[in-house]
Amino acid sequence: MSRYEGTDLKEVLLSWPGVTEHPHRFGGVEFQLDGTEIGHLHGNRLFDLLLSRPERDRWIEEGKASPHHMYPASGWVSVYLNTEQDMANAIEISRLKYDQMKRKGEM
Repeated sequence: MSRYEGTDLKEVLLSWPGVTEHPHRFGGVEFQLDGTEIGHLHGNRLFDLLLSRPERDRWIEEGKASPHHMYPASGWVSVYLNTEQDMANAIEISRLKYDQMKRKGEM
């Protein structure tokens, strides 16, 4: 059994200190840290995050994310949550972004 089998991304994100849930302007649920979006979930199968261009390119090259489903040339990525590995990838990417946001807030 995988570490992420049966895991709910929403549950994981909301377990991190300071993360809050809000309606997303294009539908779905947005997760924020101190008023800044970490990412948003459409239904329970599509997770979008805005990343720096180098981070975006890295995650796509590693096959852990796809170019954004609507704006593929932007800094946004989409993670389709079809498998346990997809869930692990979404958690890994969002945790890195969360940690970066926390460090910025401490400066």
